[in-house]
Amino acid sequence: MTGSPATEQHLRDLARLRRVRDRIDREYAQPLDVEALARGVHMSAGHLSREFRRAYGEAPYSYLMTRRIERAMALLRRGDLSVTDVCFTVGCSSLGTFSTRFTELVGMPPSAYRARTASTTEGMPSCVEKQVTRPIRNREARPAAAHLA
Repeated sequence: MTGSPATEQHLRDLARLRRVRDRIDREYAQPLDVEALARGVHMSAGHLSREFRRAYGEAPYSYLMTRRIERAMALLRRGDLSVTDVCFTVGCSSLGTFSTRFTELVGMPPSAYRARTASTTEGMPSCVEKQVTRPIRNREARPAAAHLA
């Protein structure tokens, strides 16, 4: 016995959404936009955005930016690249947009993050480091408290 046509379509859509998410994870540093992602899975941009948000809790562009910020955090912790170099390495074309989104997700500007965390995770297993340093999505980060001298 097979499922209903609506159930089968939903399962096909979920498989296509996973392909989009996997492509974003793989190609985060490439110029990606919702229209190109949608074309790749034969969906309209609007339908992809709605279904992706329903399946993963955020829009495809937001998910892409979160992946880019996660990678930027790792590069900034290394400490050998400037903020500008990191911005372009992770696929952002605007330093201002990168800095704004980084601050929204992490709670501090990239330069402050770089200065604060350059050696914080040294010696930490990568699986623990990834969990501890994962950016918070949907503007949930609290601004870093100002330290008084």
